[in-house]
Amino acid sequence: MTASTSEKLLSDLEARGITRAKIGGFDIDGLLRGKYVSLEKLKSALGSGFGFCDVIFGWDIADVLYDNTKVTGWHTGYPDAHAVLDPSTLRDLPWEPSTVAMLADFRDERGAPHPACPRSLLRSVIAKGEKMGISAKFSCEFEFFLFEETPRSLHDKRFAGLTPLSPGMFGYSWVREGQNKKLMAAILDQMRAFDVEIEGLHTETGPGVYEAAIRYDDVLRAADKAALFKVAMKQIAHEHGLSVTFMAKWNADLPGSSGHLHQSLWRDGKNIFDDASSPDRLPAALRHYVGGQIALMPELTALYSPTINAYKRYVPGVWAPLTASWGVENRTAAIRLIGLGTPGARVEY
Repeated sequence: MTASTSEKLLSDLEARGITRAKIGGFDIDGLLRGKYVSLEKLKSALGSGFGFCDVIFGWDIADVLYDNTKVTGWHTGYPDAHAVLDPSTLRDLPWEPSTVAMLADFRDERGAPHPACPRSLLRSVIAKGEKMGISAKFSCEFEFFLFEETPRSLHDKRFAGLTPLSPGMFGYSWVREGQNKKLMAAILDQMRAFDVEIEGLHTETGPGVYEAAIRYDDVLRAADKAALFKVAMKQIAHEHGLSVTFMAKWNADLPGSSGHLHQSLWRDGKNIFDDASSPDRLPAALRHYVGGQIALMPELTALYSPTINAYKRYVPGVWAPLTASWGVENRTAAIRLIGLGTPGARVEY
């Protein structure tokens, strides 16, 4: 960002009464790590970047250090990684007055994209697609459980005997959604203000479980929104005296929480998965795209199921696929094809 552009941005923020910013980036697990900075520091960071401890690439989601990483560790002394802000990610924090947020990419000591930065890795994949004349549009759906608990009560109860927002099983319930209308309105309105547009929100089958569908976008923005949704959802829940979990299987007696990734490829402004004239409305590009994911599903499982807990859902009867399979409008398959022969044709993984 040029000095004049930075000055204009800071001037606009000050005119709006903004006094601070939250800046940060994603660790290897996709968790947002960041901190508050003053507007003066934000100006400096926009111009020359800022340092951020690279321990975020050397520990797990509970801040337990890995002992086998090469990118950082005791052998490197956990130095600062160079972080470069992305001004296009600027957004307001609806639940924190006078505060904006901005995301960053990380660089290594040579100034190249950091090998452990997931956002930088995605940029490299996007660049490969652009060389082929292809862009991608993705969207995420998340299921999550809400509890009438606080961080303190969760720890005091040792995460057992929790009180869900609603008892029993009632998917797609207008009644339960209406009973929690203030929370529903807060989720929809504050997510929109946070530039994470929610297309659909409803109860799922289980006590206190909901599903939210985020509007599709270019793949980098879609990835940002997916990670930011989890951060925002935890904040909104806290503001309403609740706690939320996206854990795949928090209770052995319940189906658990899944997540879906909707994918389409585009060339020259057209969805190349949309071809009603192809046999079975399955154009070659779509067949190859699905075939590649089926062939590499064992490897992809490391990404789609990154925790030990995730594998607890891979049992019969809990709405989790158990085979490398695909089907048209088939929710029992690992890959579901939706909207074939229409502009909304896409792959759901």
